[in-house]
Amino acid sequence: MLEKDQEILKQFYNCRILRNGKIWFEDLWVRNGKIVDPEKIFYDEKIKPNIKIDCKGALISPGYIDLQINGGFGIDFTHNVNNVEEGINKVAKKLLEFGVTSFCPTLVTSPSETYHKIVPKIKKKDGGMQGASILGIHLEGPFISPSKKGAHPENYIKQLDNGFKTLIDMYGTLENVCLVTIAPELPNAQNTIEELCKRNIKVSLGHSVGNLCEGEAAVRSGASFITHLFNAMLPFHHRDPGLVGLLTSDKIPEGKIIHYGIIADGIHTHPAALRIAHRTHPEGLVLVTDAISALGLEEGVHQLGQLKIEMRMGSAYIADTNTLCGSTAEMSKCVRHFKEATNCSIVEALEAATFHPARTLGIEKTKGVLNYGADADLVMLNDNLELLSTWISGECVYSYN
Repeated sequence: MLEKDQEILKQFYNCRILRNGKIWFEDLWVRNGKIVDPEKIFYDEKIKPNIKIDCKGALISPGYIDLQINGGFGIDFTHNVNNVEEGINKVAKKLLEFGVTSFCPTLVTSPSETYHKIVPKIKKKDGGMQGASILGIHLEGPFISPSKKGAHPENYIKQLDNGFKTLIDMYGTLENVCLVTIAPELPNAQNTIEELCKRNIKVSLGHSVGNLCEGEAAVRSGASFITHLFNAMLPFHHRDPGLVGLLTSDKIPEGKIIHYGIIADGIHTHPAALRIAHRTHPEGLVLVTDAISALGLEEGVHQLGQLKIEMRMGSAYIADTNTLCGSTAEMSKCVRHFKEATNCSIVEALEAATFHPARTLGIEKTKGVLNYGADADLVMLNDNLELLSTWISGECVYSYN
């Protein structure tokens, strides 16, 4: 936000707001890019707003947060080695059109030199007119199972031979990283998870043939997220439910919430599977797009990391195969599809794309909520949860009109 605007007090009125798990018919007040308590303004400061914004009955939700997005609009974060900043900025700007105010650029399995070139250049950054906030990088691989590689090139998948040292040698730096996906069954996975968590980097379990016991051990070591539930993991089995079993495990440390990403694009996850996940463990459900470079593009051949991918009939496949390799759905569509498929409440659908991903990263005091003191990152929606406008720090950064 510009310095000259920092003391401007804004009142959003004629609106409903999502706060503390409910939708309230009340105004929203913003100053210095933060949400403020109007009582203090009325009774202590006794001042009036500089700007009043008529929301015309819109629903105000926190802005969407995407923890897993590989690129979009012709940009692939992993493949875009020579124009990293330019590509990130393009995607960050375009994401505003879909209500995303914060995201984690995701890098898929690649050779070490790719990470060494790209990771230092994707820096955490506040959002604004230039685009959505960058919360940190999600490193999805190469420490995964070749048996559940999905669209990850098998020749670059690695073992954790020397534990955390192998990981550091592979990535070069963890300075801009906030989330790492690891298969928990790999030798030395547990001590590697512990070391990552000591550095306040969240660990996700995925692309794995791990059983439930291995998943539970990883959670006790500090893992707290599951990468795209049901995809690239062992299917549920009644004698060993695998990583899916973490949703109902009684071996989770007391007070710890296991969050899990799920792709509600109508392609990757059957509506019945969405309902199973939601009814089993609703408070951990996090909507992710897993979007790739083909997001926003037409049918044809595009790039994902080291692989060519092909858009056919609205789905993305590894070129010349029938292997799905990421989504082309945008977050606002995922929210609507998730609500329709599960018949969940509006609050549940929105919190799965706002509060839950923020809590996954431990940033729920400032992001993913509309509480006093939080960042004024928000979206205005109509009754069908279609996007009307996107706001960052109380400034309109995109309007549908």
